[in-house]
Amino acid sequence: MGGKDAESLTEGSVPDGAAQSEAILTEDAVFGIISEDGPNYRNLGWMGTSILMMKTQIGLGVLSIPAAFHTLGLVPGVICLITIAVVMSWSGYMVGVFKLKHRDVYGIDDATGLMLGPVGRGILGIGFSLFLVFCGASGILGISIALNAVSSHGTCTAVFVAVAAVVVLGLASIQTLDRISVLAWAGLVCILSSVLIVTIAVGIQDRPEAAPAGPWVSDYRMVNSPSFTDGISAISQFIFAYAGTPFFFPIVSEMRDPHHFVKSLTICQSVVTITYVTIGIVVYYFCGSYVSSPALGSAGTTIKQIAYGISLPGLFVTSTISTHMASKYFFLRFMRGTRHLGANTLVHWVVWLACVFIVVVVAYVIASGIPIFGSLISLVGAFLGTLQCFQPAGCMWLYDNWSRGKESRSTKWLSMVCLSVSMIVVGTLMMIAGTYGAIVGIIDSLRMGGASGPWACGDNS
Repeated sequence: MGGKDAESLTEGSVPDGAAQSEAILTEDAVFGIISEDGPNYRNLGWMGTSILMMKTQIGLGVLSIPAAFHTLGLVPGVICLITIAVVMSWSGYMVGVFKLKHRDVYGIDDATGLMLGPVGRGILGIGFSLFLVFCGASGILGISIALNAVSSHGTCTAVFVAVAAVVVLGLASIQTLDRISVLAWAGLVCILSSVLIVTIAVGIQDRPEAAPAGPWVSDYRMVNSPSFTDGISAISQFIFAYAGTPFFFPIVSEMRDPHHFVKSLTICQSVVTITYVTIGIVVYYFCGSYVSSPALGSAGTTIKQIAYGISLPGLFVTSTISTHMASKYFFLRFMRGTRHLGANTLVHWVVWLACVFIVVVVAYVIASGIPIFGSLISLVGAFLGTLQCFQPAGCMWLYDNWSRGKESRSTKWLSMVCLSVSMIVVGTLMMIAGTYGAIVGIIDSLRMGGASGPWACGDNS
C-alpha cells in the first residue's frame, strides 16, 4: 500500500516530462520532481524538525495551561496534562511509522483516505484544513492581545487584528519549511523567554495584578470541583497545547531523512512537557484564582507589556506556521501531479499566493468573530484537535497491524488493539463533550458581557 519512496537522482537522469536544462535533485512521492529550478521541499534536517514541532505546540497552548490548572486543581491538572502528553506522543509516533510505510501520504487526510476511502479522506481533509485555519486564527487573536498590551490599547482592537493578519500573510508566503524553521528558532526563544519572565515575576512579586488590596495569600487549590463544561473545556485546552500531530505529517514530508523523525519527536515532546508542567505549576501556585488567560497578563502591567513585547515574534511565527501549512495543503491539492508544483512558473506563484491570501482572510474572520481567547482555544482543541490526534492514530495502527492477528494473536497484539480502539472511542467522546463545553463557554462569556464582541474595539488584553 505504500507509495513510491523518495529516490535520489543524478543530474543526467531526467524523467519523462522534465526539462533537460533542469538539475534534478530528487523525485518525491508527494512533491514529484524537485529540481534547482524550483523550491526544494525536501531540505529539512532533524534539528529543524524538532524546532518546528516544538513551535507548533509551545505557543498559544502554554498560555492557557495555568488557568486550566485553576479550573481542575493542581493535582488533577498535572495528572491530566501528563496523560494527554503520553497519548499525544504515541499519536505523533504513529505519524512517523505510518509515513515510512506510506510515502505518498502528505496530510492526515491522505492517511485516512488509505484507511477509510474517499469519505474518510473528505471528512479528515475538511477537519485538517479547518484545524490549521483555526490555529492561525488563534495566533492572530493572540497577536492582537499582545499589541493591545504593549501599546496600552493604542487603537481599536479590530485594527490590531487586521495588522496581525497582514504580517502573517507576508510571512506565510515563504514556500518551504526549512526556511520557516529559521523563524521557528526565533519564535520559540521569544515565547519561552516571555513565559519565563512571567513565571519568575509571579514568584518574586507580592501578588498578581488582579488580586485585591490588603494582605493576600495565594488561594491555589490542590483539587477543585469544576462544572462539567468548565472541566471538559480545561482538558480541551490541554489537548490544544499538544495538538501538533496534524502538523507532523507535513513536517516529516519535508525532511531530508524521515528515519530521524522519532529522534525529533522525542526531543520535542520532552522539552514541551517539562515546559508545560513547570510553568503551569509555578504560575498557578503563585497566582491562584487570579491567574490570567493568556498567562502573560498575570504579573502586573509592566511585566505584561515586557512579556508580550518579547513574545510577539513567537506569536507571529505560531500563526505563520499554521497558515503556511493550511495554504500548502490547498496548494498541493490543486497542483499535485502537474509540472507547476515544483517549478517557478507564473501559475505556481499565482496559485500559491492565492491560497495563502484566502487562508489568512478566513483566519482573520474567525479571529474577529470569536474574540475570546480561552474559549477559542477550547473549541479548536475539542472539535478539531481531538479529531486529528486521537481517532486517526488508533486507525493507523489497526490498518497496518490488524492482519497480523490472523497469524498470531499475541498479548502485545491484543494490548495494542485495545489501546487503538480506546483512542478511537475516547477521542470521539472527548470531541463531543469538549465541543459542547466550548460552545457553552463562548455563549456564557458573550451573554455576561465579560468579553468583547465580534469586530469590537475594546481592549482584549
